[in-house]
Amino acid sequence: MAVSVRLEPLLEKELELAAKRLGVTKSQFIVSALEKALGRQNPYELLLKVQTEVREPLPEGSEYLSPTKAAIRAKLKAKQDASRADWLAFQEAKQVGRAWQPDADKDAP
Repeated sequence: MAVSVRLEPLLEKELELAAKRLGVTKSQFIVSALEKALGRQNPYELLLKVQTEVREPLPEGSEYLSPTKAAIRAKLKAKQDASRADWLAFQEAKQVGRAWQPDADKDAP
């Protein structure tokens, strides 16, 4: 849809210079400015929206991790929990005076 707008000569010259500086046409510059003024194109809000959709919050609250980092952290936590369980089983076996053998199933990938 075509729309005509009357501009003062100085404003039109600023428009030409700004569009040239950005490497876009005057029409593209005006459309972009209108979208931004109407709240339809706010790069910062788009960034925040993408971040909240892609990233998972940590249990602590305000800190965020990418899905890859969250998966790595979960694997490391599982490995740490398994090591802790083995250590506790070893200590228990030691207290009762029997030999402790690690589960072969736990070590399999």
